Amino acid sequence: MSPEPHQALPLPEHATVENFRKMANGPKERSTLARTYGFENWSKLTRHVAALTRNSRIARFETAADAIVNGDTATLRDLLRADPKLVYARSTRRHAATLLIYVTANGVEQYRQKTPPNIVEIADLLLDAGSDVNAVCNVYDGACAALELTATSVHPRTAGVQQQLMEKLIERGASLDKPTLLTACLGNGHPKAAEFLAAKSAPVDLPAAAGLGHLDTVKALIDDATLDHRRDAFLYACAYGRNDVVSFLLENGADLAAHDRNGQSALHWAIIGAQVATVKLLLSHHPPLDQENTYGGTPLGQAYWSSEHASNPEPYPKIIKALIESGAK
Repeated sequence: MSPEPHQALPLPEHATVENFRKMANGPKERSTLARTYGFENWSKLTRHVAALTRNSRIARFETAADAIVNGDTATLRDLLRADPKLVYARSTRRHAATLLIYVTANGVEQYRQKTPPNIVEIADLLLDAGSDVNAVCNVYDGACAALELTATSVHPRTAGVQQQLMEKLIERGASLDKPTLLTACLGNGHPKAAEFLAAKSAPVDLPAAAGLGHLDTVKALIDDATLDHRRDAFLYACAYGRNDVVSFLLENGADLAAHDRNGQSALHWAIIGAQVATVKLLLSHHPPLDQENTYGGTPLGQAYWSSEHASNPEPYPKIIKALIESGAK
């Protein structure tokens, strides 16, 4: 299976087309090599590598992308002054990101996924130069713009600038209309970003309302909701410990065996979210304890795994005890 664009390897230093030709003898090897480095095919890889050896727009784009993730405003400003159309250019890699996408530290090359402290200033610089705030790139099985990628990116959150960057993008015209904007935040562990965007009038559907703990909205939307939305609402409510919503959904027929595409049931989600009270609430309704996710993990197995890998393992002895007392093997 080919890697996602953001998982691709960085090009070797001083790479040349000739060196790549020596590495791949046939069409299959060339295709594999191109995708390994994040390119759609061999032709795009070799054109990119050849362009890096001269003062091309591709070379300037690469230098600008490095300047963005390293917080080098002086270099970025000089590049934009010398080539004003650079803000409209797109990466030749499969994600086809614009320079503005690189401020999100999400979806682009993994080695460029970092957030300098002046990233909001850099975003402003790109937008002043004409960057399209709603331009999308090809990542995560869909078309994603800068606002969604910022809202679901761990790097600006860790740097303490996620909200400021979202604020800047919205101020400069970023669309809030994508129906899955809030659920993308919740599904990627960014409830504060979801709360911020909901306060900015991003659309709130049933799963988003459940994950945010908006019980009145859940009650208003549930009758017209699809089965998929009902399932996702239950999973998100469990993940974030919205126990009043969990209780309401259980009273209205929530399926304890329903799961996401990774086989994670509501109990799995509550365990991953380290929600001790939610786990106990679900256990009182006798969920299946031997249900496995696609990784072969039962709820108890998930609890042991999470206890070893979570940033805060403190809740997991209580969760494990509750599972065992309920009959988990």
